[in-house]
Amino acid sequence: MLTEHLPVWTAQVRDYANRLLQDQALLWSLAEQTAFILAALLLFRFAGPPLNRVLGERVRRLSPGPAYQLLLSLARVAPWVLLLAMFWAGRLAFHEAGLHAKFLHLAENLALAWVIIRLTSSLVRNPKVASAIALAAWLFAALNILGLVDPTLDLLDAMSLRMGHFRLSLLLVLKGAVFLIVLLWAANISSRMIEYRLQTFPTMAPAMQVLAAKLAKVILLTLAVVIALNAVGIDLTAFAVFSGAIGVGVGFGLQKVVSNLISGVILLLDRSIKPGDVIEIAGTYGWITRLNARFVSVSTRDGIEHLIPNEDLITQRVTNWSYSSDSVRLHVGIGVSYNADIREAMRLCIEATKNVTRILETPAPICLLTGFGDNSVNLELRFWIRDPRNGTANVRSEVMLGVWDRFHQHGIVFPFPQRDIHLPDIDALADKFGARFAGSSGTVQNDPKQD
Repeated sequence: MLTEHLPVWTAQVRDYANRLLQDQALLWSLAEQTAFILAALLLFRFAGPPLNRVLGERVRRLSPGPAYQLLLSLARVAPWVLLLAMFWAGRLAFHEAGLHAKFLHLAENLALAWVIIRLTSSLVRNPKVASAIALAAWLFAALNILGLVDPTLDLLDAMSLRMGHFRLSLLLVLKGAVFLIVLLWAANISSRMIEYRLQTFPTMAPAMQVLAAKLAKVILLTLAVVIALNAVGIDLTAFAVFSGAIGVGVGFGLQKVVSNLISGVILLLDRSIKPGDVIEIAGTYGWITRLNARFVSVSTRDGIEHLIPNEDLITQRVTNWSYSSDSVRLHVGIGVSYNADIREAMRLCIEATKNVTRILETPAPICLLTGFGDNSVNLELRFWIRDPRNGTANVRSEVMLGVWDRFHQHGIVFPFPQRDIHLPDIDALADKFGARFAGSSGTVQNDPKQD
């Protein structure tokens, strides 16, 4: 099969070269086509920038969303689309007049390739993928100019292998890859648009928004794969053996992955964890920024982002500071001296919370006497805040600084450990030690109890 199609392909190349040298260069229509192309380029030069500017300004007025980048890329490539349309209209006009339009056909194919390259370079962030798409666009344009699209397809189809009743060719693989890439890209764009649309529903809980967006993405990606396989004529039943192998692999090697996936679905369904919640788990304190299929992203006030597996949030003890309410009560322990006026100290502690803007007035701060310690009278100041996401240690620090200043202004002493030593008969002890020190000068005095 390959040896049959290869001579046809090479003969087509030679035939096109001969026709180009014998006909195209001798026809007066070549000059007419050249003039038309120059006129189109001149119009493109003057009309392209204003068109690009007007469309770009209209797109920038729109609110940012998943389709914003696509619309912006289309606005940037719009002048080239206009040039391509002019070449296409000119070629049709030449054909209707019965004139040759091979030169216009060449310009049209080059413009089409350039439109594809400009569009993909602005949409695809990966430079390697963008370069591959650009190379494929130029290759297709060259084959189309030479009239070798059909012979090339026949040549690729001839490069095949037969496995039982299934025939696998290089053309089938390329078609499947192109279909799959395009459909996956469309599925990702559609899922981001659905996610953005769901976020505009104020009546839907954030957890349900995330769950609906993830389900939509999974469904769209699955449909993309199935449609791509069916488009190239692959029977899905051929993958029954592979699906069984994947099931065994999931059972043995992907237990943690599946566990995290299921745990993520449970977290979304029971709404115990949602974006924006302030949680504390295993010494990590921060707020949830994203719920992903495998992990939860928790950002701390230190600028560190922890990726916590979903399974840990199910199996471990988690403190959710904003589960049912954003209001959180904080406690500050304070010790004062036994000689201080306890009621005055309690009043000053409550007064220290008045100048802290983050502390709520309702419920009002209170100060309680919690016990009598070895060295101090123990007080506890309690107050409420509504924004634990902004941190709690900074509020405690500001309150304790206020207490420190007021205690010093009013002469209230902070206690420190003190020890009193009680001696039962200090005079007898002094006489005994005095006698020993006197005997050490040269005379040894015997203790009558030792005689």
